[in-house]
Amino acid sequence: MTTTTAAPTEVVTRLEDLARDIRVSIVSMLAHARSGHSAGPLGMADLLAVLYGEALRHRPEDPAWDERDLFLLSNGHTAPVLYAAMAHTGYFPLDELNTLRQWGTRLQGHPERLSLPGIEVTSGPLGEGLSQGSGMAQVFQYLDKTPERFVYVMMGDGELDEGNIWEAVMYAGKYKLEQLIGIVDRNFIQIDGNTEDVMPLGDLAAKFRAFDWHAIDVDGHDIPAILAAIEECKNTKGKPSVIVAHTVPGKGVPYMEGDYLWHGRVPNPAQAEEALTALNNEGGQR
Repeated sequence: MTTTTAAPTEVVTRLEDLARDIRVSIVSMLAHARSGHSAGPLGMADLLAVLYGEALRHRPEDPAWDERDLFLLSNGHTAPVLYAAMAHTGYFPLDELNTLRQWGTRLQGHPERLSLPGIEVTSGPLGEGLSQGSGMAQVFQYLDKTPERFVYVMMGDGELDEGNIWEAVMYAGKYKLEQLIGIVDRNFIQIDGNTEDVMPLGDLAAKFRAFDWHAIDVDGHDIPAILAAIEECKNTKGKPSVIVAHTVPGKGVPYMEGDYLWHGRVPNPAQAEEALTALNNEGGQR
C-alpha cells in the first residue's frame, strides 16, 4: 500500500465545516425548489467537500483553466451537492442556489455543461460518466501526456446496475488508465429500496480488482480517510483506481438517515427547519 501523509488538523476542520455548510445549502435549496433528491446529496457532502475544498486542481475564478483536473458527476440526480460545493468554493454566488430547478436557471435538475461554467459533462441517463471519464483520462495519459491531471468520476451504487459502467471498467483496466479515479457512493439505497434487495452488488472493491483496478474501501464521512485514499489513488501507477465510499444516505438529518424513501423526496418547510436545526447543532458541538 502507498504511504500517505496525515492531513493537518486545520485542513480537516476546514473541510468538516465546508461539508456542514454544503449540507445546510442542500436542505435549503431543495426545500425552496420543492423537488429534487435529498438522501444521496446529503450523504455525499463530505466527499465533495474534500474534492472541491482540497483535492482537485481547479480555479473557481477560471473554470476553463487548461491544467485543471476534471470532475464528472455520473449520478447527475445528486446535483444539489455539486452545486452547493461549487458555490461554497467560489464558482458562483451562494444566493444563486435558490434558483435550483427554477425556469431559466443555470442549476438544472441534472448538471448541464453549457449552462454553468465548471460543469464538465451533461448528466442524463445513469451509467455514462465512467465511459466519458475513461476517454478523458486516456487523452491525458496517451495524447496530452499530462500526468499531473486526474479525472474523477462520482457514481452511485445503484447506478452500477447499468451495464455500461462495467464496459468502462473493463476498458479502463485494459488501458491501465492510472489518471482515472472513480468514487462510488456506497449508501446501499436506490429509488426502489436497498441495493442488495433490488440488484445485489456485494463486494464492490473485489469486483473492481477483478478487472485490474486499484480499489479502496473507505468511510465516506471520515475526512482524513478520504484525503488519504485520494492521495493513495494518485500515487498508484499502471492501473485505474476506485474509492468505494461507504456513506449514510441523508447524513446529518436524523429523520432521513438510512431511509431509501428520501432518495427522491424533499423536506417540507417544517421538516427543513428541523433538518437545519440538526445540522447547525452538529456544527456547534465540534
